[in-house]
Amino acid sequence: MAVMDAQNPLLGETTCSTLLQKLQEIWDEVGESDEERDKMLLQIEQECLDVYKRKVELAAKSRAELLLTLSDAKLELSTLVAALGDKSFLGVDTVKASGTIKEQLAAIAPVLEQLWKQKEERVKEFSDVQSQIQKICGEIAGNTSEQTSASAVDESDLSLKKLNEYQAKLHELQKEKSDRLHKVLDFVGTVHDLCAVLGVDFFGTITEVHPSLDEATCVQSKSISNDTLLRLAKTVSDLNEDKKQRLRKLQELATKLIDLWNLMDTPGDERRLFDHVTCNISASVDEVTVPGALALDLIEQAEVEVERLDQLKSSRMKELAFKRQVELEEIFAHAHIEINPEAAREKIMALIDSGNVEPAELLADMDNQIAKAKEEAVSRKEILDRVEKWMSACEEESWLDDYNRDDNRYNASRGAHLNLKRAEKARILVNKIPGMVDTLVAKTRAWEENRGITFKYDGVPLLAMLDEYAILRQEREEEKRRLRDQKKFGEQQNTEQEAGFSPRSTPTRSAGPKKVAGPRANGGANGTPSRRLSPSANQNGSRSAGKDGKRDSMKLAAPANFVAISKEDAVSHVSGTDPIPASP
Repeated sequence: MAVMDAQNPLLGETTCSTLLQKLQEIWDEVGESDEERDKMLLQIEQECLDVYKRKVELAAKSRAELLLTLSDAKLELSTLVAALGDKSFLGVDTVKASGTIKEQLAAIAPVLEQLWKQKEERVKEFSDVQSQIQKICGEIAGNTSEQTSASAVDESDLSLKKLNEYQAKLHELQKEKSDRLHKVLDFVGTVHDLCAVLGVDFFGTITEVHPSLDEATCVQSKSISNDTLLRLAKTVSDLNEDKKQRLRKLQELATKLIDLWNLMDTPGDERRLFDHVTCNISASVDEVTVPGALALDLIEQAEVEVERLDQLKSSRMKELAFKRQVELEEIFAHAHIEINPEAAREKIMALIDSGNVEPAELLADMDNQIAKAKEEAVSRKEILDRVEKWMSACEEESWLDDYNRDDNRYNASRGAHLNLKRAEKARILVNKIPGMVDTLVAKTRAWEENRGITFKYDGVPLLAMLDEYAILRQEREEEKRRLRDQKKFGEQQNTEQEAGFSPRSTPTRSAGPKKVAGPRANGGANGTPSRRLSPSANQNGSRSAGKDGKRDSMKLAAPANFVAISKEDAVSHVSGTDPIPASP
């Protein structure tokens, strides 16, 4: 309110302050509450603000209109100067670029008036020159009806340079006939090429422009009039536009054809039937020059093929989807990932039968699943390769056990030297098994920590398989130690018995424990872990029995035959080759 008082300092007049004082007296007399007074004061202040706001808006609107007028004037000024082609007209440089808006408008108005007068004079000069040129051109064309017609002046370029060009053109009209003739011939050649590409009748098209343009008419007798040139240009433009539209249509059809072919895995023989359509799928308008390449019958042929493939697409969707499903299942099977193919196929059937999903979207989704499955297989490849090496080493270990149990392995039989070489290699490989297992466990745990999921091999956790193998290996080691202790105890008994009996009875008594130790060292040690692993292997391998069959079950059972080759060979060699004293 103090601001209002400052704005109305005159005494003896009604001001906001006196009115407010009068209002206070009335409120005191009436007995209005402070809340009502504050509410009324806020209302008064808001009404004052609204009045100021309206005044400011009106002033801003007026300023905007003036600025728009000034902008239009400046634009018109620049347009006139550009059209006249001379920025040194008197008064243009005197236009103020600063000052108030009204001052700038007052300064630019006389300059605009002067430029308009100069433009009118320049347009009149151009009109006179062009009229003369048009008259002479009509005489050259042999069409006197065009001599009196007025030509439009291009007001966007009224420069003296352009005027001089028109004046110079008056002296070149004798050469104009030759130039026009060449231009007509160029147009005719273009029309001929376009008609060939589009499959359109050239003779009918060109004679529709003018009868003298056919090939039978002498060159000097062909029409070179403005009308003929314009109609030729229009014909070329129409043919070019028709060519663009047909090419665009053909490229759309070619794209649809390729999409449908890719969608339905169409063989190459069928695709080659439409090479004349697909060859221009990425060509520009100027690159298409083969006669008949854009003929209507060719486009109609492509349309019919697209419609046929569209109808065929629905019937082949299940086949295409199941083909991708088979590919997906093969990827998972190769990566030893357990899935439920029956449920996936039922889901695909339900989606296709419901019609709620586009075929292309369904196949794209399946392609995405295949890509993800391939990525998953790549991430598992290193571990799977190590699993294959581990299982292969276990198979060699099992073979080596059977080989060590063969009493005739050192006989000079056929192939014995090959088995001996294989045994040496197997011993080296078997000695690496503990390292293989440790590395495989470390890789598997790192993989699981990185991905936050369990690494399963055909539905069985790989770490569980390795833990079970470690337990069986430990049991096997304990069994081996027990057999060694048992053998040492048997040898001590044999020594004591040989000291108490005659040499004649010694071989008979020492042969008994040797017969018992053989089965324990070979059958017992290998048999017990095999029986322990067999139920677990059958349980874990039951899910993937249909995938790898006998090979997987053999690999799962293989770790039960783990042995320390160097020690086992020593036991087998001693038990199988000790000399037995001959009986008397």
